Amino acid sequence: MLGFIPLRFILSSHRAAFWVRAIEKCGMLQALMNLLSLCFRPFGRSDGGGGGGGKEGLLWYRDVGKYGSGDFSMAVVQANQVLEDQSQIESGSFGTFVGVYDGHGGPEAARYVCDHLFRNFLGPFCGNAAILAEREGGAVTADTISRAFRATEEGFTSVVSELWSSRPQLATVGACCLVGVIYQQTLFIANLGDSRVVLGKKVGNTGGMAAIQLSTEHNASLEAIRHELKELHPNDPQIVVLKHGVWRVKGIIQVSRSIGDVYMKHARFNREPINSKFRLPEPMDMPIMSASPTILAHPLHPSDSFLIFASDGLWEHLSNEKAVDIVHSHPHAGSAKRLVKAALQEAARKREMRYSDLRKIDKKVRRHFHDDITVVVLFLNHDLISRGSVVHPPVSMRSALEH
Repeated sequence: MLGFIPLRFILSSHRAAFWVRAIEKCGMLQALMNLLSLCFRPFGRSDGGGGGGGKEGLLWYRDVGKYGSGDFSMAVVQANQVLEDQSQIESGSFGTFVGVYDGHGGPEAARYVCDHLFRNFLGPFCGNAAILAEREGGAVTADTISRAFRATEEGFTSVVSELWSSRPQLATVGACCLVGVIYQQTLFIANLGDSRVVLGKKVGNTGGMAAIQLSTEHNASLEAIRHELKELHPNDPQIVVLKHGVWRVKGIIQVSRSIGDVYMKHARFNREPINSKFRLPEPMDMPIMSASPTILAHPLHPSDSFLIFASDGLWEHLSNEKAVDIVHSHPHAGSAKRLVKAALQEAARKREMRYSDLRKIDKKVRRHFHDDITVVVLFLNHDLISRGSVVHPPVSMRSALEH
């Protein structure tokens, strides 16, 4: 981590003295310095304390740690030859940011998103922090999150363009992106693709826990998404195609929104030398896929107990209700690992094999039995949320399974 950076050296020299005096008068200097410190520190250095983490074969886990609004638990299991999932937790004076990025076609898009989406989210705060603090109070909004997604999409598209002559296959790589931001007493959920976040909510005084899905998914298997695509492309009878029992956009891909997949967004990338299975038979006169996330603002309520963020690899094997029941019925520590193992046990059962035998199967071959699975569980401490308490030092953590 870099040492203390005087605000006068961060701001342009001719305005520094003016802004420092103005912010000091408003009593905002310390909060602003906390925020600016995030802009200059590397990710992955602070893991939130706690304990109980490690690696078991293709499974990496962090049993429990502390973030700004309570405890967290993380786990990821690899199935592909190269892990295509990425995830992160960032918590500090801005609130808490959680990301689950499920790559497809390769790991590059998910890695790029994990490297850039949070930085782009902080960008407005870091770029002209004093001006923003005075104008907007440093508030997180749906627009803040949308801008971060847009900047990340534009950045990845630029990378594809720059490497087109040497690595044209990057045009066919993409990532589903699920993001949660806790700011003051509001939870923002932003989603592209088919990862999912489910809320565990206490049911009165019954001791029960309801499972409430907060994210909107963008998968052609859903009738609403097929209807949306047909409305957007009324002159294309092949916009969604049922292929081998699976609905796919243009008969190629299941999800309709992502970061990347630029071959489905820009005609200049839908041509040789990309693989023929990705090339459309007719000219592309408008983008087929989108990078515009569906965003929900959910006011946090004292009955909101925990959140389960996971890639679709988990939800292929566990229902929302089963996942919530598993978390609710056990201690916080190990929650994410417990969910991953439950999904693997179900995957083994479906193939009429023992879980112990499934664990012996190596990556790549393992993909025939289940997908990469990423899980992040956030427990909500409403005393911390209502007080607006901030964890010091800030938490910055990524799933640590080697590629």
